[in-house]
Amino acid sequence: MMPADNNPLPPHPEPGVIVIPSVNWQGLRTLYLKEVRRFFKVQLQTVWAPAITTLMFLVIFSLALGGSRGEVLGVRYADFLGPGLIVMGMIQNAFANSSSSILVAKVQGSIIDVLMPPLSAGELVFAYVAGALTRAWLVGIAVWLVMAVAPGVDVPIRNPLLVLYFGTMGSVMLALLGVLTGIWADKFDHAAAATNFVIQPLTLLSGTFYAIDRVSPLMATISHLNPFFYIIDGFRSGFIGVSDGLLPQGILTLLVVNVVLWFVCWRVLRSGWRLKA
Repeated sequence: MMPADNNPLPPHPEPGVIVIPSVNWQGLRTLYLKEVRRFFKVQLQTVWAPAITTLMFLVIFSLALGGSRGEVLGVRYADFLGPGLIVMGMIQNAFANSSSSILVAKVQGSIIDVLMPPLSAGELVFAYVAGALTRAWLVGIAVWLVMAVAPGVDVPIRNPLLVLYFGTMGSVMLALLGVLTGIWADKFDHAAAATNFVIQPLTLLSGTFYAIDRVSPLMATISHLNPFFYIIDGFRSGFIGVSDGLLPQGILTLLVVNVVLWFVCWRVLRSGWRLKA
């Protein structure tokens, strides 16, 4: 008579039985950590270099225009400029992180390592966006800490909820655009074209360096149609306490844009367009 097995093996699921019934938390966590470690290994390039570049913008524009501009929205020009530069660095790096991650994986042929595991399209979108959001906030915090101790600029946070909402929603929007760009692009020139001809112009013409009430009516109308304007205006208002536009409209605009972009990313990843041979 054979002894009873005290540790019987669990029964193998029948074919067609769902093993992961809802969310693959382990796979989601693994892909997120992969994204974070990917940019953190070269943090001098991905975090500190963008922070230094952003600070150079502050120094150059403050020295060139600070004395002649006087006060903008009731604060000194350097104090007006600082928060806009922080969030500008955040959203640009969120876009760069998600777009480069997917594009590099496609070029190297390692995108199959992401598509083969049991991760749904929604989980892939979430992991890529979460990784880009982490990089965005690391850049933003690094720039803010340096500005907080730098002479000539004052960046106290007056409304943390506005800073958190617009910083997060703006970074999510650019991360989603980065996902779409990475899927669409076949080579690095395509991603660079999207950055140079779409992302940077929309960022620079969104009120980062000037107040909307001081431009022509046509330019003001164009700016209000630019969702980047609401990111920078809402984020800045959390620092200086004054908005250059309508905060409720900005909150709703970013929410709607992100929901639409998330759905588009989900559909594209689910279809395998430009990812699956």
